[in-house]
Amino acid sequence: MFVVGLVVVTFVIVALDVITGTALRLFPLLIFLPAIVSALGAVWQTVVASAWVLVVEVCTAFYLRAAPAEILLAVGFTGVFGVLSVIGCRYRVSREDEVYRLRSAATALQELIVRPLPLRTAQVTMDGLYHPVEEEAAVGGDIYDVAVSRRGTRVIIADVQGKGLSAIGTALALLGSFREAAYREETLTGVVAALENSVVRHNFFATRRGEVERLVTALVLDFGPETNESVEVVNCGHIPPYILHDGDAYQVNLGEPAVPLGLAALAKSPRRRVRFTFPYGATLLLCTDGVTEARDPGGHFYPLEERLHAWAEAPPGNLASTLGEDLRVFTRSMPRDDIAILSVRRTGPPPSRP
Repeated sequence: MFVVGLVVVTFVIVALDVITGTALRLFPLLIFLPAIVSALGAVWQTVVASAWVLVVEVCTAFYLRAAPAEILLAVGFTGVFGVLSVIGCRYRVSREDEVYRLRSAATALQELIVRPLPLRTAQVTMDGLYHPVEEEAAVGGDIYDVAVSRRGTRVIIADVQGKGLSAIGTALALLGSFREAAYREETLTGVVAALENSVVRHNFFATRRGEVERLVTALVLDFGPETNESVEVVNCGHIPPYILHDGDAYQVNLGEPAVPLGLAALAKSPRRRVRFTFPYGATLLLCTDGVTEARDPGGHFYPLEERLHAWAEAPPGNLASTLGEDLRVFTRSMPRDDIAILSVRRTGPPPSRP
């Protein structure tokens, strides 16, 4: 295809030059052909185009009985432009390779930091959508994670205050702490206490570097190995989850939320765990405020609960992706905040009742 295009362009220009026979020659325009190839093709294609144009320029000049000085000038300019085109192509290709390697590394890093979805454990099947607002960032201030332990499946969804590298640093510290504590701690409140210590410790060192302290809202859930339909949760100032079941959609009542992570020292009472019913066949939706605080061009907030009621009769196969697409249509723009959405269903059929 490359060779055909090269020949066709050359034929058209040379043919017009010969047919018109005007004083203004067209064939010198071929000098720019290697530059065009260098912007789109490979290095070898640029070399071939440069050599081809040089041969065509010389042959056409002789055929049109150009003066020797004109022939030498055409050869000189063609050679210089050809060499510059090859050098430019080599630079472009090397930069593209570098960008590809960086993006591959970023993708691999994201898969290590933020577990790719969907996920399946003995207790739940989880799908979701994750979109950091920083386009080049592998992870943002909104995070989620799933940890399988001897006590079942533990899940966290959290939102770090603010944006930028400092917020991402807090998010990474929180993820590392959760992965260790979710397996080690016997109780869910013990997991949350470890997360609190992690945020406080990270903030301490952040302030010594001149950075601001970051608070973190979070939901930490425990889907135990038992076969009952209850879920244990500690709400650290986060958006309560929603349940879609039997044609209905409602927000789970978790009572008064506890303070965000990083503020336990200021709270009057310790964080408490709450249980709620998550029946088999239901879908549990977790999200961050990138969803609930999204606005359309008129300034209206995204009507999440209204949308969930509309979908409750026939929940989409991939609720998180459907919600993300509807959010994009509603806002008519790219997200202005990090977005994390998780849809959770229980694994397997409901246990038989005695």
